[in-house]
Amino acid sequence: MREEAARRGNGRRTHLAVGALLTGALVWGVLWYPYRVLAGLGISGIAASALTYAVALALALVFWRRALAALRPSWLLAAIGLAGAACNMGYVLATLHGEVMRVLLLFYLAPLWTILLARWWLGEQLGVWGLAVVGLSLGGAAAMLWHPAMGLPWPRNGAEWLGLASGFFFACSNVLSRRAQALSIEVKSVAMFVGALVISGALLLTGWGSMQWPQSGAGVLWLLGIGVILMLVNRVVQFGLHHTAANRAIVILLSELVFAAISAWFLAGEAMGAREWLGGAMIAAASLLSTRLEARVEAAA
Repeated sequence: MREEAARRGNGRRTHLAVGALLTGALVWGVLWYPYRVLAGLGISGIAASALTYAVALALALVFWRRALAALRPSWLLAAIGLAGAACNMGYVLATLHGEVMRVLLLFYLAPLWTILLARWWLGEQLGVWGLAVVGLSLGGAAAMLWHPAMGLPWPRNGAEWLGLASGFFFACSNVLSRRAQALSIEVKSVAMFVGALVISGALLLTGWGSMQWPQSGAGVLWLLGIGVILMLVNRVVQFGLHHTAANRAIVILLSELVFAAISAWFLAGEAMGAREWLGGAMIAAASLLSTRLEARVEAAA
């Protein structure tokens, strides 16, 4: 009877974890739109990022204060915070100024960077599956980005470079987190919120943008709402990751591409051409193949 109750409890937890990851994918697949609304209200992407992450940090310090009691500053924690912040801010700015799906497909080159960084920083072997992920990722990016008149298949504007960089920093954050298993979810999230304020503040101070404050009640409500969502979605996704095998979690999170494609078509009138579909399919295949690599690593451990 106890074993049956335990199985039911584990099954319920598994369903909740899958739901948490799907919720996170849905939120990140449409979160670009509220930032475009704020831009329409006269608040730039950098200023909006600073204000929304300030709200998220303030709420986290209030509601997570017990979990944060054990917080101890370290270089590793600072690196995780800055990498996570650069990832999220890069995503926001890229989707604010670029084509949502092209930006997200470049972001999902993250498995390529993860494999290379894990090889460099953690000494993990590349192997046949790793080489296949690298080849598919690069092939997908080339198929999507290459145009005869433009020569090399580089991102064609600043937003696409930001999408590519955002995926790289996502990989950095993941690899660094492997070395910080003892840190709680709340501590890592707060480090990222602080990192976002540091990065946005540095950009504002060096003239990359100017600080704008909301001039209407609607602007204030949007900022507060996004800040609440940022705090909650970080906690929800981390719960899902904690209770889901890494190889399965990546597959679930790929649903963000579906949510983003629908929202970009419905809210912004964006549609992908044949080249983007081909490149996207190859990048998605590389992400799925990386789960096979992850499973082999876990089995070896």
